Formats: sequence, C-alpha cells, structure tokens
Amino acid sequence: MKINKAQRIGVFVDVQNLYYSAKYMYKSKVDFAQILKTAVAGRTLIRAIAYVIKTDFKEEKSFFDALENIGFEVKAKDLQVFYGGHKKGDWDIGIAVDMIELAPKLDVVILVSGDGDFVPLLMHIKYALGCKIEVIAFGRSSSSKLKEAADLFLDLDINPKKYLMK
Repeated sequence: MKINKAQRIGVFVDVQNLYYSAKYMYKSKVDFAQILKTAVAGRTLIRAIAYVIKTDFKEEKSFFDALENIGFEVKAKDLQVFYGGHKKGDWDIGIAVDMIELAPKLDVVILVSGDGDFVPLLMHIKYALGCKIEVIAFGRSSSSKLKEAADLFLDLDINPKKYLMK
C-alpha cells in the first residue's frame, strides 16, 4: 500500500502489549521512538498517545518522561490489585474512546498493539467512520483477525533489531 504524505494520522500505542511481546520474545525493550517515526512516515501527525499502567517501579517515571520527549501524549492509570492478589491493568476502553473521538479528524488510525480485542473497534472506525486502519505489532504475538482487519499490517518481527533498544 502506498503512503499518502497528505494523510492526517493518529497513533495509539498499547504500551503494555508491545512491552511484554518484546520482553518475552526478544528479551529486549521496545524503541518507541523508532515505532513513532515508522508510523508517521512523513505524514501529518495529529496525535500520538501512549497508554501506560503505573506499577510503582522506580524506572517508570523516566520511561514515561522519555515517551513524552519522543512526542507521545502519555495517559497513565494505576494497576488494579484485587482481593486475592489478582492484578489487572488495561486501556482497551480508553483507547477505543479516544480512537472514536479522534477519528473524524484523521485519515488514518494507527493502532500499535497485537491485541485481537480491538478488531470490532477497528472495523467500526474503518466502515462507519471512514478511516484507513494500520496496525503495528510483533506478528508472532498478534491476533490473525487483527492482521486481517488492518488495511496495512507492519510486522515488527520482520526487522526486530530496528524496533528494539540496542
């Protein structure tokens, strides 16, 4: 698919999804600056939002600051700890709301996640709101339905060294 430089894009990053994929498959950390650069590809960036979960690690403040310095708006929420020790932290609904609200201002919605739960959202944005859909994720840990839903799927597994920290 040819990239149109006049497109207005929004980038929505499920940080935990990418973080854990890189950690378990490559024992490495994601280079979010390179991901954003690749996503933008010379087009007009309207918003880039990174969704993170606060977990009380010392390094997380500097990580969140680094994301902001790269050009992301960082949205954070606390990790929920339930009775019995079960922990949960995800931004699926927050990402969905932001995508739906911003879609009228965008030509392309770019989801950076391999989570198949986003398929109905992407189908709505594509067919009801008229945006092209691009997905960026590690292919081996991505939903096949998510890959099919995208107009363009960028598989980070094809060149992992480009998208992982040195």
